[in-house]
Amino acid sequence: MHDTARHPLTRRAFLRGVGAVAALPFLEQLAVPAPAGKAPMRLGVVTVTGGTVLESWKPKEVGTLGKLPSILRPLESMREDLLVVSGLSHNGRSENLNGHENCALMHLTGCDFVRKVNGKLVSSVSIDQAAAQIVGEQTLIPSLEIGLAGHENKYSFRSADSPMPFEANPRLVFDRMFRGRAPVVPNWKTRSETPATVGGPKKPNIERSVADLVRDEANDLRRDLGQGDRHRLDEYLESVRAIEKRIDFVEHRQRQEAMDALNPGPSKISLPAGLPAANVPIWQITNPVYRDPEAHEQYIRLMFDLMVLAYQTDTTRVATFACGSDEAMFPGVITVGYERHCHTLEHQGNSYRPEDADPIAREACRQIHTWYTKLFAEFAAKLKAIDEGGTNLLDNTLLLYTSYMADGGHGTNDYPALLVGKAGGTLKTGRHLAYKAQTPVSNLYLEMLNRMGSKATTFGESHTSAKRGYDGRLPGLSS
Repeated sequence: MHDTARHPLTRRAFLRGVGAVAALPFLEQLAVPAPAGKAPMRLGVVTVTGGTVLESWKPKEVGTLGKLPSILRPLESMREDLLVVSGLSHNGRSENLNGHENCALMHLTGCDFVRKVNGKLVSSVSIDQAAAQIVGEQTLIPSLEIGLAGHENKYSFRSADSPMPFEANPRLVFDRMFRGRAPVVPNWKTRSETPATVGGPKKPNIERSVADLVRDEANDLRRDLGQGDRHRLDEYLESVRAIEKRIDFVEHRQRQEAMDALNPGPSKISLPAGLPAANVPIWQITNPVYRDPEAHEQYIRLMFDLMVLAYQTDTTRVATFACGSDEAMFPGVITVGYERHCHTLEHQGNSYRPEDADPIAREACRQIHTWYTKLFAEFAAKLKAIDEGGTNLLDNTLLLYTSYMADGGHGTNDYPALLVGKAGGTLKTGRHLAYKAQTPVSNLYLEMLNRMGSKATTFGESHTSAKRGYDGRLPGLSS
């Protein structure tokens, strides 16, 4: 029973509690544990700029992968972990957008109508954020968005008009993941045998105390409210209950990680080297990336190492990396011609029709994309080298290596789409699958989402496109 003598019920007292709880960070619902004794599924999207050079990306033969095209050749040693998917397109329409915005807003959403309304970009939920809604509550960070996306290039959308910000500063990415906790490798076998139960002892906690106070005050206040105000109060109390559940989850996770620290999983943690010092202005980090390929390479490797660490420590299971920039310069990487500016080369040489492109510029684009793939191959190899107790991290991951444009002319037909990893055994890799022209990319996103545990039967334009097919799916991915 609430003691009104100790806590006199006033609007001011209630609002004080409301303000305290509202000041807490947004916290998701309590997680469902991973399957007993089994490492969980991870999803990753690595998206480079400028489309691709299609004849140097897409294998000529369908079926078992033979010799890889030159852009994919850095992945030769991992051929059995690759699944090339071709023939996919975005077929939606746009309004009040330039070419880059049009491609970016469709890129991970498959939205059938993207637009700008009163200066605000409008699309639909993206594949990474849809996955985060499924598995994000099982980790400390629901999803990670990193890299140089922004301005015209917004890829990840929590909802139609809520693009997710991408963090370009590696130091801030690391601090977000590990401030207040040490990196620990989960022991998935031990977790299933001796679970740190959510219902364990609860420690004194200021957030819990504030939540308790607000709930008690609100229950007293509810008796004196009209029906409409009661409804609004009930909605607020739902958010308080979500906070209480999240507090339980965080305490549960702390107990799990304490157990893992005593008996960690079989892999060793390698902390990323070369993190910027705290408080370094972002322009000091990114300006060299745009001008100097060596700095650019170091930056990409560092971001990939952060993704590896995020997956390995189960800090998040969903990550999106905007890799590279249209505005980057590539002296030393490009060995032909005189132009070194990526965006210029995209328009000169990366046209959908090779016969319309400048051949020297097209070769320069091919060299840039081969350079990106070399760095991506290093990342995938690191995932494969991490033992998760009978399986490796890459086998438990579904990576999509792609671009936000199909080609440098802002094209949306025949996107580069490479799946890497076994997706927990749900993909048959080592192949090239070709689907009929202009099959929606959304079909692929639906397949990816289902492998993350979704029961969805549609995504993006998978069932609304004039080019829809295969009942919104991609047959043959698993067999």
